[in-house]
Amino acid sequence: MPVFNAHVPANRFSSQQKRALADALNQSLVQGLGIPEGDRFIMISEHGEDELFLDPTFMGMQRSSDAMIITVLLGAHRPMGDKRAVAETINRLVVEALGVSPDDIFIALIPVPNENFSFGKGELQLAEGAPRW
Repeated sequence: MPVFNAHVPANRFSSQQKRALADALNQSLVQGLGIPEGDRFIMISEHGEDELFLDPTFMGMQRSSDAMIITVLLGAHRPMGDKRAVAETINRLVVEALGVSPDDIFIALIPVPNENFSFGKGELQLAEGAPRW
């Protein structure tokens, strides 16, 4: 059910690396939250240097030209422990997949009520209850 949008620098990562990024994001849910592998909804958007701005040192980071923003639409029912687990797992797996610095990964978790997700057919499949995972 989580939906990712990874905003990455244009022309920095190959198609193979973008596939590895998508796989890492999916695995962050499997490993961090126990979500089924098929729950895979990921967008990767490339941005030119005049379209993606991340302060290089804010909050004590040392960001490089590889810096990216990853937003995650996540079920609002998730407790803080789940949020910490998924953020840590995203960071670790993206670092492993792309060889970037842990400082280069800015993550925004955006809570969304479960009833606001439609997996297709215009139906709100989770309107009557939370997913079993």
